[in-house]
Amino acid sequence: MPQKCVIIADPGIDTAFAIALALHDPNLDVLALIATAGNVSASQATQNVHVLINQIDPPRWPRLGAALPITYEQNGTKLHGPDGLGGLDLPPITLHHPTPGDKLLLELVRAHPKEVAVVLLGPATLVATAFDRDPELHELVERFVVMGGSWREHGNATAVAEFHFYCDPASARRVLQCGAPITQIPLDVTRKVIFSPTDLLELPAPESPTCQFLRRIIPFGIRASSNLYGIEGFHLKDVLGVATLGLPGLLTIQDVYVDVEVRGELTRGMSVIDNRPVPASRPNVHLATGIDVVGVQDYIRRTLGRAG
Repeated sequence: MPQKCVIIADPGIDTAFAIALALHDPNLDVLALIATAGNVSASQATQNVHVLINQIDPPRWPRLGAALPITYEQNGTKLHGPDGLGGLDLPPITLHHPTPGDKLLLELVRAHPKEVAVVLLGPATLVATAFDRDPELHELVERFVVMGGSWREHGNATAVAEFHFYCDPASARRVLQCGAPITQIPLDVTRKVIFSPTDLLELPAPESPTCQFLRRIIPFGIRASSNLYGIEGFHLKDVLGVATLGLPGLLTIQDVYVDVEVRGELTRGMSVIDNRPVPASRPNVHLATGIDVVGVQDYIRRTLGRAG
């Protein structure tokens, strides 16, 4: 039986790839795609989830949830383009009273208790707001997959903080400490998976609407990665959150206690991992420490090949 999941995303370029994979993977049942601010503003994120669904046109459309009206100090437009999707200036989509994302999340996990994996591909604010509405959320979800944080790697928002955790460290802490099963995929792992321009531009099923759209948005990311980081290619970070569900066994996992610094002048958003031989607290996170890179590459080719 396919894994039921809800994807919460701040749609940038790598997120578009992740969503495309999820919608074409027969092992996943995407119940909802919920927008959140992060890489782009809240209104742009809500627009982007509608654009993605229209461009990808999957066999089965998920329900769509609107982003909460939140503004963060940082955004990802330098890497992802002014609209988050490569600056293509796509025609706007008419939004027909989309359901607020936190309400939609709670509706679905209540309808399918202990069956829904929540894949968090953006800041954690929306999930924390859902906890405010229903403190028992952690008992209703099957698990959280959290893309965020770093361990031994330097940050991408500050010297020590990963972007999603830096946007809202208090909410990230609340999710990690909620008591639900949590798989956390930090920068230490996501930076291991980089795709060359050739890999990204020569996708399978080249005539499919999905692959045609992805080939249109990726050139901006390739150029931005070169200009910003001196990288030839592009990190498809958010793809790992989907691949983890679609193909279990890709990750090497270590059970550890993870907290998030919320106040430090220099360390706000930093992941604090208790890796002592006798930690002071019980593990609360299945922390990814390694990834089967070839397995991820095969998963992308195989899944996007179905888009045709």
